[in-house]
Amino acid sequence: MLAEDSTLLREGLVGLLERSGHEVSEAVDNATALVETVDRAVRSSNPPDLVITDVRMPPNNLNDGLEAALEIRRTHPNIALLVLSQYVADAYALQLLKNTRGGIGYLLKDRVGRIPDFMRSLDVIVSGGVVIDPEMVQHLFSESRAQGPLAMLTSREREVLAKMAEGKSNGEIAALLVVSEAAVSKHIGNIFAKLGLEPDDGHRRVRAVLAYLHG
Repeated sequence: MLAEDSTLLREGLVGLLERSGHEVSEAVDNATALVETVDRAVRSSNPPDLVITDVRMPPNNLNDGLEAALEIRRTHPNIALLVLSQYVADAYALQLLKNTRGGIGYLLKDRVGRIPDFMRSLDVIVSGGVVIDPEMVQHLFSESRAQGPLAMLTSREREVLAKMAEGKSNGEIAALLVVSEAAVSKHIGNIFAKLGLEPDDGHRRVRAVLAYLHG
């Protein structure tokens, strides 16, 4: 399901998604309609796998889209969410990511134009991962944010965690940092250990990213 008040962008997203093999069950132009449409779909036992919404939308043209996403996460926690924003707004991103276990994303609208990256991000989010726009990651992942266990991470471990926050796989991280996948796996293991994430926690990767975002 998709919510975007700009007709041009909304129709463009629908076309892009459908050409890529996805089914867009509903495309609405305001936050109120989005919440109502999702609720109706859930009641009819046909919930969406993913909801994509802009931050700034009618009826108030403020952060209505974000508020709709938060309401959907509260009432239907198993539905994956992707919020699109025109600009970096860390308060919005952190509000969205609070108390979640994954299946969530926050991307700048410019990222949509990078189609392979955008489509891969959708796959990561639907599979339960977290994807944060690289510009947001750079803004949030400053060394001054590191506190508590986060302060024990090395600079390389912070680099790896930043790439994890962008939804990168171990292989992609290895290629970007010009190291082996084995080295990446070792860094990730160190990150989990320093953040106190136990091996039996199936959401360790997501929890590590969220811990860093809220550092």
